[in-house]
Amino acid sequence: MASKKTQNIILVILGILILTGGVIYYFNYSLNLVRQDYSTRLLEMNEQFTQNLQGLKNQMSVLGSNLSSQIGLVDTSLQNFKTQNQIEISTLSNLIDQIEQQSNIKLNELKDELKNIRIKSADFSAIVEDVLQSTVSIKTNVGQGSGAIIDVKGYIVTNVHVISGASAVKAVTYSGKTYDVNVLVGYDSAADIAVLKINAPDLRAFSFGNSDGVRIGEKVIAAGNPAGLAFTVTEGIVSAFRTFSGISYIQTDVPINPGNSGGPLINTKGEIIGINNFKAGGFEGLGFAISSNKVKQVANKIINDYENQ
Repeated sequence: MASKKTQNIILVILGILILTGGVIYYFNYSLNLVRQDYSTRLLEMNEQFTQNLQGLKNQMSVLGSNLSSQIGLVDTSLQNFKTQNQIEISTLSNLIDQIEQQSNIKLNELKDELKNIRIKSADFSAIVEDVLQSTVSIKTNVGQGSGAIIDVKGYIVTNVHVISGASAVKAVTYSGKTYDVNVLVGYDSAADIAVLKINAPDLRAFSFGNSDGVRIGEKVIAAGNPAGLAFTVTEGIVSAFRTFSGISYIQTDVPINPGNSGGPLINTKGEIIGINNFKAGGFEGLGFAISSNKVKQVANKIINDYENQ
């Protein structure tokens, strides 16, 4: 039989074991509670995170849609601005062009008006340079005369009698250049009008004025080569209107001397109102020019027939 001391030891050991088992049980129980609480909190956190993530996705989707709409609106606004800007630039450009054109027109009108003022107040010096630029000297192997450039293509009008009987004809411009007249475009012997043609660059041509609008007493100048004195201008006035053999003439007190024939009679606008033709023999101040309307009619027909043949 065990001693009392041994029994006590055994009891102590049993007590310790029981206490230890209780502690272990309590610890395991507590650990399980903690685990359950942790799992619950983890599930709750996961669910909250999922909800937050979904909410964030929804917000981002809405934000993306709004952003796309705003970008679309901005892009549309930019396109509208570009279109409007282009329209305004085009309108401004057209306006500038119109202002330039109107300015040029008004500037040209002012120049013409200034020329007219100078002519009416003094002399023809304002337009003489332009007149001579469009006048030519006609030289042939039998004589000489004058002519007027009526088209930059090289068409020149003169009198038939200036080139009659000639086998070689040349035209000398105001710049001093000489050109062979290789083409007799045509002529009207009854009207004493001939049209020649030269091949020359940078020609300046006369415009025809309306001879029906010419008035007696109006100032005029005759340009030509009287007595071989090339590119001479002489001032006078319109004296009367005459008709011979169905041809209308402007009578002037401008001397028409040999070499003047075929040259232009010019008004204050620098327009041809006649082609100098002849003077009354033995009389000074009795010059006659074929009216510009007649010259224009005959010359246009000759040129049209030539170009359409």
